[in-house]
Amino acid sequence: MMTIKSSFDLLKTPKFITITASIPFLLLLFLINHHSPPPLNPPPLLATVVERMGVLDDTGAMTLDFKVGNFTSLDEEEHNGNDNDNKGSMNHSYYDGGDIVKFDKYKVCDHNDSFYYYDYVPIQCDRVLDCLLPRPTDYKLSIRWPQSRDEVWLSNLPRNNLSEYTKGKVAIKGDKYVFPDDETQEYLRRISQMIPGIALGDQIRVALDINSGIANFGASLMQFNVTTLSIANGHDNQIQFALERGVPAMLAEFSTHRLLYPSQAFDLIHCSNCRVNWTHHDGILLLEANRILRAGGYFVWVAQSVNKEKHLQDQFNVHPYNTDMEALATRICWEVVSKEGPVGIWRKPLYNTCYRNRDVIMQPPICNSTNDPDNIWSVGLTSCITLLPENGYGGNISRWPARLHDPPHRLWSINLDAYLSRKDIFRAESKYWHDIIEGYIRAFHWKEYNLRNVLDMRAGFGGFAAALFDHQIDCWVMNVVPVNEFNTLPVLYDRGLIGVMHDWCEPFNTYPRTYDLLHAAGLFSVEQKRRKCNISTIMLEMDRILRPGGRVYIRDSITVIAQVQEIVNAMGWIPALHDNGEGPHASWKILICEKRL
Repeated sequence: MMTIKSSFDLLKTPKFITITASIPFLLLLFLINHHSPPPLNPPPLLATVVERMGVLDDTGAMTLDFKVGNFTSLDEEEHNGNDNDNKGSMNHSYYDGGDIVKFDKYKVCDHNDSFYYYDYVPIQCDRVLDCLLPRPTDYKLSIRWPQSRDEVWLSNLPRNNLSEYTKGKVAIKGDKYVFPDDETQEYLRRISQMIPGIALGDQIRVALDINSGIANFGASLMQFNVTTLSIANGHDNQIQFALERGVPAMLAEFSTHRLLYPSQAFDLIHCSNCRVNWTHHDGILLLEANRILRAGGYFVWVAQSVNKEKHLQDQFNVHPYNTDMEALATRICWEVVSKEGPVGIWRKPLYNTCYRNRDVIMQPPICNSTNDPDNIWSVGLTSCITLLPENGYGGNISRWPARLHDPPHRLWSINLDAYLSRKDIFRAESKYWHDIIEGYIRAFHWKEYNLRNVLDMRAGFGGFAAALFDHQIDCWVMNVVPVNEFNTLPVLYDRGLIGVMHDWCEPFNTYPRTYDLLHAAGLFSVEQKRRKCNISTIMLEMDRILRPGGRVYIRDSITVIAQVQEIVNAMGWIPALHDNGEGPHASWKILICEKRL
């Protein structure tokens, strides 16, 4: 009885009553989940058209039917920046591929340090900058092209005493240097008459002017659509004049190593009073000129007034063509085109027939098969003749301007991961940059800028430079192929562009304040992975070669852009961050910087 009663009492407890009351509710949930009718079909999704942004079609094949996207209009206030907010604060940081490094705002280089004089030239010293190079006193924004071709500001060129190679070619008028005609037009007419059938700006598109003085020759050839790269060493300031004028130029010289240009780069090489002993050391310097001269190209040599230097006098004596120079030119199979007074013109052969028919004991010898003529980084000169490609690559190029967009044959001879798709990649890159530059012109008003001297720091096939030409921006572009990437320089020159190989962890061979625009697409991501130098090393070099009033466009990943922007603030540039054409959620951004006067 006690057991039955205890059980009855348990049924009357509050806890049991609560559990009992919950049973119908739980049973109802079970029935709903297992016996309710199936849900109605969801409404059909609205059809949406997704615009394809890639370079591959639905089958995975390369196609040119793609779009880059649009840029948002540049807000003037954002573009101008805020001087107070962007002057750089203390304790900035950057990422060097490992640890976060802290540093203060960059200081201006000490005037008392002889290394940091205003026109510091890197070719003279291996030391790199660790400060901001000051501009000359009373520096002014460069005169716009084409007026700069004829006159530049006196205060922008810090050397007041002209070198002996620029005296007589430059005059001072008020606060400007002015450049007399120098009878260059008559000189060009004379050369054209000496070369039957020469087509300046058509067959002859890219020229090299050696120790060019103030680049009157290159400046005059521009009216014929000929891009002339003027080179000289850093012992006088002739290249600085050329760059301030807006004429393509850089520091380089014929010495002990190969020039940083590919084989068959130039359609014409010009040497007028260039102070180069071409017959020295078995003609090793003329053999280097032969390497970079295109098959069928012309070598123009003016021996006038070089007789003043005794070590050069033996080349030509009284009659400059009955000499070692002419004999050497004959042995390397150059054909004499014309001789007139102090001017001699030779032409390089189109094929290897002459080379094959030479006596085996004739000097200089033919280079062996392991001698790659496009291997140019830190490669010493060799006293041998570079054979031409048997397939005619390099010599069978299109005429200008068709050659700018025709895929050249040497596209298949360079080292590259792809092979069958090279032509597609070439054309896709051209269209990619064409669309981007079109957006820059519309959103960022590029045609209102004073863009004359432009540097593409990672040029690829040269699509960026080609797009600037297509959009009629009157500038020249120095295309740089980083030393750690595929050597595309042969393709660049076959397109009628100019360029050079370079290691961005080292100073670039030019004077300070050279360029109006620096363009770096993906450069810092690549350099960061290489881990050879800090990003700040490259950025300080960019500041050195950028003109006051110049701009920098950096396209890179979000993480890299964030690191670069810290350095930009520390250098005192004015930054503005923008989305690229793929929209706000893209992994890459555009950082636009201005170096204000």
